[in-house]
Amino acid sequence: MSMKKTVIALISLGLFTFMGCTNQPAENNEMNTEEYKQTIEKWRQNRLERLKSEGGWLNLVGLLWLEEGKNTLGSAAENSIQFPENAPAHVGTIFKKDDNLTFFAHDEVQVYTDSTLVDKVALNSDATGEATMLTHAPFQWFIIKRGDKYAIRLRDFTSPLVDLIDSLPAYPTDPQWRIEATFEPFDEPKNIEIPNVLGETELSPCYGELVFAIEGNTYRLLPMGNPTRGLFVVFADGTSAEETYGAGRFLSVPAPDKSGNTIIDFNKAYNPPCAFTEYATCPLPPAENRLDVRITAGEKIGEHIGHH
Repeated sequence: MSMKKTVIALISLGLFTFMGCTNQPAENNEMNTEEYKQTIEKWRQNRLERLKSEGGWLNLVGLLWLEEGKNTLGSAAENSIQFPENAPAHVGTIFKKDDNLTFFAHDEVQVYTDSTLVDKVALNSDATGEATMLTHAPFQWFIIKRGDKYAIRLRDFTSPLVDLIDSLPAYPTDPQWRIEATFEPFDEPKNIEIPNVLGETELSPCYGELVFAIEGNTYRLLPMGNPTRGLFVVFADGTSAEETYGAGRFLSVPAPDKSGNTIIDFNKAYNPPCAFTEYATCPLPPAENRLDVRITAGEKIGEHIGHH
């Protein structure tokens, strides 16, 4: 997924006016505490399964930047693009000319795309929405575009991290962190600066603010995404770099209702891909989304999470 598409994920829910905002869910959103905890536990289990899946983040073993011209791939030292040592010595070559990339398989290596054996194939990046997937068991790779740069994102389906992570550390589920909020639209959308771990900055449209209260204090978050479909927040707080991931966490909530009412469920705050692997390209919280409060809800760091 491209940075813009990664950055434009989802967020929001509720029924109230902001002046009456508290940490308590609105009456029509009340649910049995045990049922709610079971819902969050199921959500976390589904998330773990996605992380461990072939398309998840735990099997990434390479983020390999391409140069203009000839790029040779494989585990042998003479290759310009170094694959892990369990890969063939010579996998193939990618020729890059501006935005055009073509892969040529090595004569002695079988490379597939969509189960079709290929010796030459033009490569689409993730910026097109349909990246060309290349496989040579147990490896899969495709092209990502970040700014004007291209890289190979490499997976190894036998990566040990898939088995090492068997749970996601998190604060105990607390319904008090399912907080009423209001979406206050701007008169005109604003572009907000979203930095990333590569040191780049993307501009993302923002249509308004999420406003909510914690222990009587008012806080605001700038979400990305379209409020008619859902919003997405990258935020940091007082737990960041101590109990939670230092580069912040992500949060998605369904779209606000027609009155702008919503519920932000911090129990569903989750770690970005960069907490699991150094081969991801994650957005970071904009300056406005660094909250001066401890959000003791959602995912935390652990033995294999947030320490690479």
